[in-house]
Amino acid sequence: MTEPLTLEQPADIAKKMARWSAYACGLAIVVIMLGAWTRLVDAGLGCPDWPGCYGFLTVPQSEASIAIANARFPETPVDVAKGWPEMIHRYAAGILGLVVFALAAVAVRHRRSGVPVKLPLFIAGFILLQGAFGAWTVTLKLWPQVVALHLLGGFTTLSLLLLLTLRLRKRAEAGSGQRDMSSVRLGRFRPWLYGGLFLVVLQIALGAWTAANYAAVACTDLPTCQGQWWPQGMDFRHGFDITQQVGPNYLGGQLTADGRVAIHVTHRLGAVIVLGYLVILLGLLWRQRGNSNLDRSIALIAAALTLQIALGLANVWFYIPLSIAIAHNAMGAGLLLSMVNLIWRHHRLPHVQTSPATHTTTINREVTA
Repeated sequence: MTEPLTLEQPADIAKKMARWSAYACGLAIVVIMLGAWTRLVDAGLGCPDWPGCYGFLTVPQSEASIAIANARFPETPVDVAKGWPEMIHRYAAGILGLVVFALAAVAVRHRRSGVPVKLPLFIAGFILLQGAFGAWTVTLKLWPQVVALHLLGGFTTLSLLLLLTLRLRKRAEAGSGQRDMSSVRLGRFRPWLYGGLFLVVLQIALGAWTAANYAAVACTDLPTCQGQWWPQGMDFRHGFDITQQVGPNYLGGQLTADGRVAIHVTHRLGAVIVLGYLVILLGLLWRQRGNSNLDRSIALIAAALTLQIALGLANVWFYIPLSIAIAHNAMGAGLLLSMVNLIWRHHRLPHVQTSPATHTTTINREVTA
């Protein structure tokens, strides 16, 4: 006799998808770190074409393959040491894309079980856009606008994957009857939390522009820059000119020293603003957290912020060592994720509403869809 078939429960489906979504988050962080590695070793044009490398699936290494590659691209002779970082980054991004597409397919297949569908499909579409930016990064020869947008796209993909993971976990908990019943009045902090997220995103954008224009080494001393608190001759108009023409090879950057100093100083000022804002916000949240179970989320942001500032300082002190520069990129992602996580946890808290007419208090559960 055959055993009766058992249908998979919606909570089980959501739980499995949440695990794969969390795996995709980890892989997205790896892709971001590999992108930083590729950029920092000046391998962004290690392969002059896309998605292959000199027309091959891997970096050409044999004498015959190198001869063919050099004949195809005579202006950019093969450099195996720079080709591999670029291709490893592409392989990792390709694997991430496959995982995201699989999540979208499973979400569509099990759409009647209550799992999110629109978000996985949106992420899958965004991955295609990221692939296009990856191609333009190479074909437009590291044009700073495209490079910066490609970096921001990686952080956006990561944030969306975390949001998907949190929603799937919420769906799994709802199916198993788990609830967070903490009650505390923290609703007034919501706009300030979004303000903190905006500042973090803006600082990441400044970091992307700094990296795209090779301005990280424009100031090599602390806390001053080139021995001055406000360097003379900084050219902000030139440094933040987003109309740079397409065509030149931007490997190493095309901006003047004054333009790069302006970018670097702006990035430093942004770090000071983010630090001050988050220290005050986290301090107020910590004092009024009550029994909200936000302790770990607040502590996570504090730890990520401390490490990120320390890594930024170390980058200047030690003149952009590869390991610290890559860690600085990764911790930027960590700070962004910790902010998204805190906002999510805050949204899941019940909020207290007091009726002015009756002075009665009701607790409503707020859960993001």
